[in-house]
Amino acid sequence: MARSRTSRRERDAEAVVEPVDGGQARLVADRDRARAWTLLVDGAPQSHVDLDDPTYLSFEYQRRLGHVLDLAAPPGKPLHVVHLGGGAFTLARYVAASRPRSTQQVVERDARLVQLVRRELPLDPGARIRVRSADAREGLGKVPDGWADVVMADVFSGARTPAHLTSGEFLDEVRRTLKPGGLYAANVADGPPLAHLRGQIATAAARFRELALVADPAVLRGRRFGNAVLVACDLPLPVAELTRRAASDPHPGRVEHGRPLLDFTGGAAPVTDASAVASPAPPPSVFE
Repeated sequence: MARSRTSRRERDAEAVVEPVDGGQARLVADRDRARAWTLLVDGAPQSHVDLDDPTYLSFEYQRRLGHVLDLAAPPGKPLHVVHLGGGAFTLARYVAASRPRSTQQVVERDARLVQLVRRELPLDPGARIRVRSADAREGLGKVPDGWADVVMADVFSGARTPAHLTSGEFLDEVRRTLKPGGLYAANVADGPPLAHLRGQIATAAARFRELALVADPAVLRGRRFGNAVLVACDLPLPVAELTRRAASDPHPGRVEHGRPLLDFTGGAAPVTDASAVASPAPPPSVFE
């Protein structure tokens, strides 16, 4: 198919560069894997996809979210999954490959990014993945009551999670869409003094009976900015197996749960729509 000369798009052997709604997207070829790419938006890494092996998860936090998906049901059992934040659809591809016949909805606000990813990193046409270009909370509002086995939130705008996706009212909408015993998992980015992370844990604790947090020990100690995966459910979580998997990763993670996790909040108050603010911006050194 011919390429448009007016798309303001550059292409060479190493990268595809194109403006999207959220800034400038760059797809960079992985030198170590034949058909793998890293997606960056304004220099911030968003996703890594291996078209030959969608079960390969390169990013540390995506591996941890993959563990949550693996433990959401017996191996191979199809799931209904809502992905808030699409990126390059890495985790939707992972579910489609590891759990055939799963039905998934991806909500990604950046319509031009969706077009870029669909064109350059096409989805398996046999995968049951519906992609909707909409605000994450708006798109979640269109999911039927009790439809989802898992809701995953990985939403960033300018490397920050928008305020309206951090509140208890947002989690009420998540709970509405979950089946009884369904899982909520969120990628939470923060750095010292970890006020945002503590508030997110307190907010989830006010809505769900069981919580677990997976993160690099240095992040939990407030030594550096990084990602933490927050998992919530009304039924007991598979903490022992999650701990084993996180510890065996190339970059081992620590799992906190129960009373130590609640103590970690330090008395932080649950976030409401009225008090919500966007997550903190990462320092420039994070992407160097």
